[in-house]
Amino acid sequence: MSLSHGTAKTEIHFRRFSLSQRWEHTILLLCIAVLLLTGLPQKYRTTSWSLFILSTPERVQTVQKIHHIAALVLTVEVLYHLVNGIIQIARRRLSADIFPVWQDFKDAWQMLLYLLFISKKKPQFKKYNFEQKITYWFLFFGIGILVVTGFTLWFPEIVTRWLPGSVVPAALLAHSDEAIVAAIFIVLWHFYHVHVERLNLSIFTGEINKEDMESYHALEYQRLEAEIPEDTESGGK
Repeated sequence: MSLSHGTAKTEIHFRRFSLSQRWEHTILLLCIAVLLLTGLPQKYRTTSWSLFILSTPERVQTVQKIHHIAALVLTVEVLYHLVNGIIQIARRRLSADIFPVWQDFKDAWQMLLYLLFISKKKPQFKKYNFEQKITYWFLFFGIGILVVTGFTLWFPEIVTRWLPGSVVPAALLAHSDEAIVAAIFIVLWHFYHVHVERLNLSIFTGEINKEDMESYHALEYQRLEAEIPEDTESGGK
């Protein structure tokens, strides 16, 4: 928890994401944007807008080079994320809140009943709700597919030394289709829940205010509430 002092009163904020997590998200966001901008013209090569972008062999090579550089950066980030996660698990410092549990299915069902006006009770969540877990794990496995299939397409001669040649067209189909699915998911699901439903900037600032914590992560707030010093709650009086 951290405090930021305003002109009228002390506003309480809770630490939600570390600096490392915020940098990971920023790099991931930039990599996905670059990969989509350079990958879509190659996927839809016969369209007029793609023909305009990739009008010369030099442009094709440039776009492919940018795509490969972004892919390498994304791969390094994936490896860092995995290694860091393993180290945190070994040190018993990794929170298990991001892992799905049976309660998430109950919360999803209760949220559906709430949205359909069948129930007046809205589910309460811990640090991560079921929507955020869906986002994380969808991207976790989706990016894994993109990395594996991307390197298969990048180095087909090496891959086909160990695997049958049919793996290359299969990788091409999986790579391009998964990229489209991921793009749609990010725009329609993630963008809505983060920027349309409410403007949530905690992944950039690293903090969440008390009001949002109470509204969207009530169970986590109740757990942390006892850790707030009494003098802080009373404004230091």
